[in-house]
Amino acid sequence: MLLKKWIFGLFCFFLIFPFGKVNGQNIYEELRNVYDSFDKNDEAALPYVKCYIQKAKKEKNFREIKQGYEDYSFYSSNKELKIKYADSAIVAAKKTDDQELISASYLYKGSLYYFYYKNYTAALDEYLTAYQYSQNGNDDYLKYKIIYQIGLVKSYLGYYDEALVHFNECIAYFGPKTKEKNYPTQIYNDSKGYLNSLHQAIFCYQYLKDYKKADFLISTGFQFVSLSKDFPSEKDYFLKCKGISDYYHKNYKTAVQNLNHALPILQKNDDIYWVSVSEFYIGKSLLESGKEEFAIKQFEKVDSIFKKRKFIFPELQENYELLILYYQKNKNSQKELAYTKDLLKVDSILKKDFPYLSSKLHNGYDGQILIEAKKKSENRNKWGLGTIGLLVIVIIILSFGIWRYYHNEKLIKQKYDELEKKLQENKKGSAFYECIPVQNKSIISADVFADLQNKLKDFEDRKGFKENGLTIEQLAETFNTNKFYLSQYINDTKGVNFSRYISVLRINYITELMYNVPKYLRLNIQGLADECGIASRTNFSNLFQEINGIRPTDFIKQRKKELEEDGSVLGGHISTSEP
Repeated sequence: MLLKKWIFGLFCFFLIFPFGKVNGQNIYEELRNVYDSFDKNDEAALPYVKCYIQKAKKEKNFREIKQGYEDYSFYSSNKELKIKYADSAIVAAKKTDDQELISASYLYKGSLYYFYYKNYTAALDEYLTAYQYSQNGNDDYLKYKIIYQIGLVKSYLGYYDEALVHFNECIAYFGPKTKEKNYPTQIYNDSKGYLNSLHQAIFCYQYLKDYKKADFLISTGFQFVSLSKDFPSEKDYFLKCKGISDYYHKNYKTAVQNLNHALPILQKNDDIYWVSVSEFYIGKSLLESGKEEFAIKQFEKVDSIFKKRKFIFPELQENYELLILYYQKNKNSQKELAYTKDLLKVDSILKKDFPYLSSKLHNGYDGQILIEAKKKSENRNKWGLGTIGLLVIVIIILSFGIWRYYHNEKLIKQKYDELEKKLQENKKGSAFYECIPVQNKSIISADVFADLQNKLKDFEDRKGFKENGLTIEQLAETFNTNKFYLSQYINDTKGVNFSRYISVLRINYITELMYNVPKYLRLNIQGLADECGIASRTNFSNLFQEINGIRPTDFIKQRKKELEEDGSVLGGHISTSEP
């Protein structure tokens, strides 16, 4: 145990105080990969997250500090700490002045209030703040996550028609995204958004008694999760929906079986909302099957969840009404009175929360939507012939821009293919003393030529050209010769001067790495320049294009596209916070 702690401490030390070069922000991604395999609420991940936060603080990297705090919140099992670190993430995000990052941090905190506390008032406040910040950004994924969360609150309030509009918007957005070619983590996040939106839409359709549409979406959900092993939890959530649907179709035995089968995952996820709903519908199914005593035990289970967790959900009122009716019928006035008091308590909480949430939703989010729609409508009415003429000009410019874009893409692809052919051939020839001009043989003897040839070959094999700031004087001294012999040899055999020779070696080296080793495609331009010994990113980009005939960014884009089409995995990670 002591050895394990010592090794971990040493690991963190070298991450926070690295020796030698570390390419760009790659170290953050590598560190997150270390603890990414841990499950949510698994505190075994926290020592690694602390290390991540310490490094980010040392470098005053507020974007990564924000990420570290959210990761700490994600893996902590303590609800209070989850909120505390979510607050710290908001503070760090604000220091970046990135509106989308700030919006995401408020959205994350709101999801904690919703999922762990069922505090819909606090959750809604965070969602509306997230929505305000998102208006200044272009991140559609973030905007639809917010729309989804606001749909959840509307669903809780019983505005099922309005909630359905939001969930169907999310289905329309996330659904096509799951079929696009993208990084595996992004496809996973889009798939989660799609499945969660399907799940909530099913819930709304069931409450609106549109069982046909609910059943269709249940079937769609099952079909989707059957194609992947990444969503075992989601399968059980759809099974829970199927159990509720079975109840409405009067298949009570199947309803109980499906709900009981889904319950362990709901309990493992501490999803009190759906645990309570499932227990309630098991009770209702038993009641309809004539098993009244067993049904009452189920309703009392729901009551115990409410007393322990102070959690409200729409069916809770009916749950107490059924308990009161049962004990009234069995002339147990003591329990009848107790459950009547519980019902009054639930009613008072709903009356307290409902007006605030409803007002906030319709004056806050929906009010803002209406204002935006009104502005758009007013602007449309101001359009005239001048605007139409302007639109024609814009269309012409756009058409030219599109033509130029595809023309450039074609040229880039052509240059990439030429470079790829060169890389695959990779022919390296040796120069012979007999081939150099006669007049230069009087300067360099055959022995000197052979000596320099061997030493330069060793220099190239050892990748000595990666040394930053290398001069011909330094290399000549290393070779135990003079710079004039070395310069003449390079001119005669390579056809270029020393500076150009070193530049070509460096660019050829990094190009081969980028082509053959996918992880180098994830480096930024400065990271690539550092790897091959070029100090300036601008100088690197200019040399890369000059020698290879294509910009490094275009080469990376083409190579990534080629690898994705071949089914190769480039690697990489995105926060998997649930939409």
